[in-house]
Amino acid sequence: MNTAQDRNRIIVFDTTLRDGEQSPGCSMNLDEKLRIAEVLEEMGVDVIEAGFPIASNGDFEAVREVARAVKTSQVAGLARTSRKDIDRAWEALKGAKRPRIHTFISTSALHMRVKLRMEPEAVHEMIVDSVRHARDLCEDVEWSPEDGSRTDHDFLCRCVESAIKSGARTINIPDTVGYAVPHEFAALIAMLFNRVPNIDKAVLSVHCHNDLGLAVANSLAAIGAGARQVECTINGIGERAGNAAMEEIVMALRTRRDVLGAYTGIKTESITNASRLLSSITGFNVQPNKAIVGANAFAHESGIHQDGMLKDATTYEIMTPESVGLTRSTLVMGKHSGRHAFRSKLKDLGYEPGENELEDAFSRFKSLADKKKQIFDEDIVALVGEEARTGNERIRLVSLAVTCGTVGPQTAELELEIDGVRKSTKAAGDGPVDATFKAIHELVQHGATLKLYQVDAVTEGSDAQAGVTVRLEEMGKTVNGQSSDTDTVVSSCRAYLHALNKLLVKRERTAPAAFGG
Repeated sequence: MNTAQDRNRIIVFDTTLRDGEQSPGCSMNLDEKLRIAEVLEEMGVDVIEAGFPIASNGDFEAVREVARAVKTSQVAGLARTSRKDIDRAWEALKGAKRPRIHTFISTSALHMRVKLRMEPEAVHEMIVDSVRHARDLCEDVEWSPEDGSRTDHDFLCRCVESAIKSGARTINIPDTVGYAVPHEFAALIAMLFNRVPNIDKAVLSVHCHNDLGLAVANSLAAIGAGARQVECTINGIGERAGNAAMEEIVMALRTRRDVLGAYTGIKTESITNASRLLSSITGFNVQPNKAIVGANAFAHESGIHQDGMLKDATTYEIMTPESVGLTRSTLVMGKHSGRHAFRSKLKDLGYEPGENELEDAFSRFKSLADKKKQIFDEDIVALVGEEARTGNERIRLVSLAVTCGTVGPQTAELELEIDGVRKSTKAAGDGPVDATFKAIHELVQHGATLKLYQVDAVTEGSDAQAGVTVRLEEMGKTVNGQSSDTDTVVSSCRAYLHALNKLLVKRERTAPAAFGG
């Protein structure tokens, strides 16, 4: 960063694939991670943290394949201070064009005493040894003091200085448990600039959690104090209350550059597409009033607001919907629409599928159009999400017929294809959904507990698609399944099967060692 302009450019470090995936139910398979990585690279994300290679073979494989696939963004892998962790991270990353090893250890008195059971001097020695070892393997090393916002300032300064001296190019200060408030966190960053003599030799980064709802505010305060890398996730997903939301930080910097004086290289027009893709993969729906990407972010119902909008949109919109990739198309879709119009609509919505994907999606669209009089943009987004979820599944729905109403019993006749073999059964339950879930359990034996069953209408009208989310938990492993269909029971069945398919994948994985930083 040689020019004044470059010093105001913020490096965006996206950890959706690592910290974001640690959210209960948010685990992704390899294909899903590659799709997210592709979108992140297209957006212009500077650094993609692809996972924690030592955690499991699945994580190692994901980091390795993302490292091979990504060409322009840097790819980072997380490692604790042990040489085994660092070596495993490098093994996964060495195929990357621009690899980065990200190593960390706790530095707060509480974490050192309770979690590590180590004295500060021993922790300091591990920092020096781990960063030196990582630097021997990889030119680009990042170091993080976990629970940095609650670390003694004298010890933090000493550790940061030693990490830089040992070869770290980036120093990341995590607010691991979301404890800081903006003025306090900004003062912490300023303190490091003032007290660490070699701080100019590294980029100072921040990684804020949202336990008090302050992750974005703390990140922006840190940028104001001189931090030049920000760690974040799409839709703010992550452990507990999540991480700082990438789209909120990026758009705040773009919209209020007059005050914040910094900018990113993110192509903001890709934000909505990235948000929708992540939601469709994880089953984590974005709340309607979520900033930037929520369904109501650019909606106006108040008469006063509507009057202002009709006269001049800037009266109530501080950014345009188009700036985040939200188009307001006048192209009405229905059963008479052709492939060209459908492809054009998909492009407007941020999707550019290949020919095979287009054919499959178009076929689903035609089936939906036969059922619904009017097709909304939200219907098409849900349809594309459904297409993405029906990939390499071991359990597939063949047919479902239910009996319901005031005269019982309510029953479900279900046929599934399980690893290529068709099986069928009939079950009774307390309503058609309960009967369907019991039928699934008879055909697919499992010990999972249903933790969440949620139904949302994708659009208005009695013919609206039902978007269903199912959350299952088995032996501490949590997965979300999602589906949409004009038939609520069919959507419920598919969402349950989607969760089961993900659970089968997760059974083969070792739960990653948690890093809250």
